[in-house]
Amino acid sequence: MVESAARIGLIVLGAFIVIALLQRALSPAVRLAIREQMAGEPEIEIKKRIDTLSHVIYRTLLFVVMAVVVVTILPEFGVNAAALIAGLGLFGLAVGFGAQNLVKDVINGIFILAENQYGVGDVITVAGITGVVEDLNLRRTVLRDLDGVVHSVSHGQVEVTSNWTKSYSRVNLNVGVAYDSNLDHVIEVINRVGQELAADPEFSARITDPPHVLRVDNFGDSSIDLKIIGETAPIEQWGIMGELRLRLKKAFDAEGIEIPFPQRTVHMAVAAASPPGRLEPNDASKPVEAQSGGGRPDDVKLDD
Repeated sequence: MVESAARIGLIVLGAFIVIALLQRALSPAVRLAIREQMAGEPEIEIKKRIDTLSHVIYRTLLFVVMAVVVVTILPEFGVNAAALIAGLGLFGLAVGFGAQNLVKDVINGIFILAENQYGVGDVITVAGITGVVEDLNLRRTVLRDLDGVVHSVSHGQVEVTSNWTKSYSRVNLNVGVAYDSNLDHVIEVINRVGQELAADPEFSARITDPPHVLRVDNFGDSSIDLKIIGETAPIEQWGIMGELRLRLKKAFDAEGIEIPFPQRTVHMAVAAASPPGRLEPNDASKPVEAQSGGGRPDDVKLDD
């Protein structure tokens, strides 16, 4: 009995030593391999890849070590490990026919990791859900959306992966101005604001290509829409776009550039035989023309 207890203690101690060695050796080894493989890529991408692979590999090896410990200890309790393993093999074969989804999850997970489609810290859209990747293993991905809701997505559901923060992110927004605006002046103001934002020490490290006007993007019902693009460090685009909108509004106000909004101009028809200031019941005022256009709220006109 004492000998069995001693052997069990040695096995458990050996397992703890192996786990400790894995913790100390795994991250440096993965870091070295990934840095050689991803030489020249942004540091944030390298770090995400290292963290993701280290996490997945460590947990997989930990599971293997624990399985070996259990199988090694069982004989000390009088259990025939060989027969148990054979029985588990047959049981696993039987379960395998009903666990095709699990197999699909794992296979897809292997491809996701091998192809580096995304990693912990990325903002992605999978299975119709958008969020930050908080956890990733061979079977599923855990996302947290903007509302703070945590979603667990099995890899078997992943058919299309959209990564919003791979290598870099992009500023992409439209700004509408009134039709009577001087577009050359508007474009100059927008480009100037983008350059000033990129030169600001608070934001310069996060912007790799200053926001600027790409083109006149659309003739809208109420405005001419200009497409603005730029490039930022991964996951920084939303903060940069918020600051850009704030600065553009202030600059437009200072330059007298109007940002129009949808409104309607209504012309009223009044019966000619009606006395001044009076409408006949059957000739109630009715709208005869309605159109959308830029301008101000006091542009409503009445025909007397």
